[in-house]
Amino acid sequence: MNILFATSEIHPVIKTGGLADVSGGLPNAYSRLDHQVRVVLPGYLAVWEKLTDVHKIAEFHTGTTFYDHPVVIKAARSSGIDVPLWIVDIPELFDRPGNPYLAADGSDWWDNGERFGVFSRIVAELAMDKHGIGWRADLVQANDWQTGLVPAFLAEESQPPTTIFTIHNMAYQGNFPNSLFNYLNLPWHWWSAEGGLEFHGQMSMLKAGIEKADWVTTVSPTYAKEITWPEFAYGLEGVMARKLGEGRLVGIINGIDQDVWNPATDRLIARTYSAEKGRVAAKAENKRALLNHFGWHESEIDPNIPVIGMVGRLVWQKGVDLVLDLIPHILEQENAIFVVLGSGDREHHDALQRLAIYYPRRVLVYLGYSEALAHLVEAGSDIFLMPSRFEPCGLNQIYSLMYGTPPIVHSTGGLADTVVNATVENLDNGTATGFVFYDPSLHALKSTLQHALYLFGKKRSWQKLQKQGMQQHFGWQDSAQQYLNLIQ
Repeated sequence: MNILFATSEIHPVIKTGGLADVSGGLPNAYSRLDHQVRVVLPGYLAVWEKLTDVHKIAEFHTGTTFYDHPVVIKAARSSGIDVPLWIVDIPELFDRPGNPYLAADGSDWWDNGERFGVFSRIVAELAMDKHGIGWRADLVQANDWQTGLVPAFLAEESQPPTTIFTIHNMAYQGNFPNSLFNYLNLPWHWWSAEGGLEFHGQMSMLKAGIEKADWVTTVSPTYAKEITWPEFAYGLEGVMARKLGEGRLVGIINGIDQDVWNPATDRLIARTYSAEKGRVAAKAENKRALLNHFGWHESEIDPNIPVIGMVGRLVWQKGVDLVLDLIPHILEQENAIFVVLGSGDREHHDALQRLAIYYPRRVLVYLGYSEALAHLVEAGSDIFLMPSRFEPCGLNQIYSLMYGTPPIVHSTGGLADTVVNATVENLDNGTATGFVFYDPSLHALKSTLQHALYLFGKKRSWQKLQKQGMQQHFGWQDSAQQYLNLIQ
């Protein structure tokens, strides 16, 4: 098939979150299954330096809003992406510094609705080959609200391709006033609460994708159920429950890029290893390298003292407040070291820095993001913390499994689908891969970590748990085939 994959970000070209990782992995997997794939992406200012072999393949005007934007479609390549990229170059909308969605002051770009509304219409036109490129899509996969109008535009065509709309996070809905609906010259019959874009007096681009796509998918089976509940659906629970009842809402776990996140080949860690070879010695060496990075001298490092790692956004969703409360409780009772890498809310930054000052050798903090350090935290930690209140899929818990660093997760979304709790029964039958708690509270997190620390002291059981996690399979090929099975 010809598959057009529409996204607002893709690793390693431009990234703000997990959508970029999916966009960088899933199209490659489709290509390896012998499909012809194109990824279409806005031409942000920051993308051009990451591209090679850039050349024009189409030029036209939008003619779709009250302002007629000139458009150039450029084909390009980028290292790490196996398939051609189609870049929608509209300087007035995308040629801006910084974040794809946010201005320098952290607020949304004032014209995001127009930017991604126009982008979605162009994606639909490219899928139908309306600009003479000579390539027509059989399947279009749109992702999140930024491409939510793509299935809607294609539903108006007489012989449209099959459409899949993938929700990566229901919390971001792309809601805009009715004036934008009119500005974009959208069909009048779309303005409806029943089956249309109208959502409490606004237009919802997320709802457009959900209502108009042939298939709605999200990034884990548990999250597919959760988004039919009010606490996770943000007002769209009725729509999601209807889609689930129709059999048109499916959860498919994200894969990971095993060329990047693989302890056997990872060049960013101190020593490589696998489930079968060198795991124990290499984990110890990576722990030393991690602690060395934070100023520990070789003679000070005791391999029997557990290192508890965390990598991620420092926001309420990720349960960072629980971790901030947890650290003093644990350090008063246990000899352990916490390593935290991430950025987010200022209040959490300040709280972590206070803990690092109060526990200068036992709370090690890096505010910001470092790809190399993220890999070393996964390889050098003994336990990984991921206490998210909600998590559509999550990737770090999968990385942790692959690196033999049993994760502690809250039972939600993809965390519940990827980690098997280390109960006595699961340890005995060899299925356990990590630790799961079921209430997002300090008490539940603390007791689960204490259980993990107890098991860490039992080396044979711990090594069995590590090995079981490392033997799990989370490649993109399985995920890609599940998407294709929907339409085949």
